[in-house]
Amino acid sequence: RQAALPHPLASPETRSGVPGLPPSAEAMKINQDTVLRGKKVTLVPYTAAHVPRYHEWMQSEELQRLTASEPLSLEQEYKMQRSWRDDADKCTFIVLDSERWPGQAEENSMIGDVNLFLTNTEDPTVGEIEIMIAEPSCRGRGFGKEATLLMMAYGVRKLGITKFEAKIGQKNEASICMFKKLHFKEVAVNSIFQEVTLRLDVSDQVRQWLLEQTNHVEEKSYAELKQPAGVLDT
Repeated sequence: RQAALPHPLASPETRSGVPGLPPSAEAMKINQDTVLRGKKVTLVPYTAAHVPRYHEWMQSEELQRLTASEPLSLEQEYKMQRSWRDDADKCTFIVLDSERWPGQAEENSMIGDVNLFLTNTEDPTVGEIEIMIAEPSCRGRGFGKEATLLMMAYGVRKLGITKFEAKIGQKNEASICMFKKLHFKEVAVNSIFQEVTLRLDVSDQVRQWLLEQTNHVEEKSYAELKQPAGVLDT
């Protein structure tokens, strides 16, 4: 999670049923059959079949440091995947390399994940976004930027998001720089947690820009694309 929100098990309570969430977000299963295909990356729902590779990533001390995460057992990681699927305040996609998938197995095409948290009960239109490009060979090549844009456009179109926030470790300069290039502004610094909060209000102008940046994206059915049938059961 390169944008440095904590690994979800850092706060394992589920928040489903949070009052005030938009109707479309009552169950984040909204994206369980959604594939967003861009030029560099393809976003697919996070399923149980992705967990072993994800678990492998999170053994990395570097990723633990960047994401303020504690290492989990494989069993805990499976439990977390189920919460990502079922909780009303989380929306997550696994990031695949578009050159590899479809074609190669998904676990061999995985390069990271991108997430939205809807945890502001006073304002359900705020989405806290995070991006992690876990594969070192895929960093600095525009994968994270496109994955973030795809998720932002999805949040605006499907979840009613009008404000985005990103909380990033102060030392994670690459991630801070990327979000600033996406027009986020730094609004706070937390010296205790050593993180920076960046924000983007989705004005009409920003919305138009976001849709233009993602007008190449194809939305498809995951059930129809995944291969072979039945392998990636949730």
